[in-house]
Amino acid sequence: MSEFDDNKSPQKLDLSSLPKLSQILHKHNLSPKKSLGQHFLLNKSICSRIAESSGDLSETTVIEVGPGPGGLTRALLEMGAKQVIAIEKDKRCIAALNELALISNGRLIVKEGNALDFNFVQNIPYPKHIISNLPYNISTQLLVKWLDQSNEFSQMVLMFQKEVALRIVAKPNTSAYGRLSIYAQWLCKCEIVFDLKPNAFSPPPKVNSTIIRLTPYTEPLFKAPKEVLLRIIAAGFGQRRKKLRSSLKNAINDPEIILKNTGISSDRRAETLTLEEWCSLARECADTNLKIKRQ
Repeated sequence: MSEFDDNKSPQKLDLSSLPKLSQILHKHNLSPKKSLGQHFLLNKSICSRIAESSGDLSETTVIEVGPGPGGLTRALLEMGAKQVIAIEKDKRCIAALNELALISNGRLIVKEGNALDFNFVQNIPYPKHIISNLPYNISTQLLVKWLDQSNEFSQMVLMFQKEVALRIVAKPNTSAYGRLSIYAQWLCKCEIVFDLKPNAFSPPPKVNSTIIRLTPYTEPLFKAPKEVLLRIIAAGFGQRRKKLRSSLKNAINDPEIILKNTGISSDRRAETLTLEEWCSLARECADTNLKIKRQ
């Protein structure tokens, strides 16, 4: 049997008798580390709102990255998550999380380690959500990793710096629109859930934060070869102020041919193309066997 047992009771836990999170911080001498990008979310109502934004969790395994002292973890258990797998790098937080695990009826599994190295697929039953207040310093890296495996997840509810969140949901002809926008929206329905002010955290970050819900599509929104798509959007947005006939030369030998065949003007710039147009370019590159340059 996998350690991630999928036969746990989905009943909600009553954690009202637990010490307040502020007491947990004092007991375990927990102070947020800047080096780990830590900003603890201690507000119970906000944690509950994040957990509730993912809907019914009674049949779902939830993966939480960077739980810290366990504020969101508590909310997920109270919401009736079938199982929560909490991945924490900070050794200081492990003891506090293990105390929560002891009263969770086996529904909380605490894993110590770096989320960038964690296997989010193996032996974790579907449906599985990722619901996390992400460490800001690795949030984009983690998202790209999960997008690479998006078909393995039923949903992702994630907190980012607002600037990053706006990039994820950005539309063409905006300054925020770019590689991350295209890749995320190609694979997932991307929605902003709500924003958070800095004073919601301890310590307050210097920026606002945003909760985003990403629901993976069964298939990418438009047909396109992934490697080619990623390569051409990297080239296009790598020199976003240049016209496509120039910027795409970093990816393909003769972009004029591809652009002409897809009916896209070579005078346009990367930020003006829709997701569908980028996918059309990627398909045309593959269909014409035009050589794709390697980075």
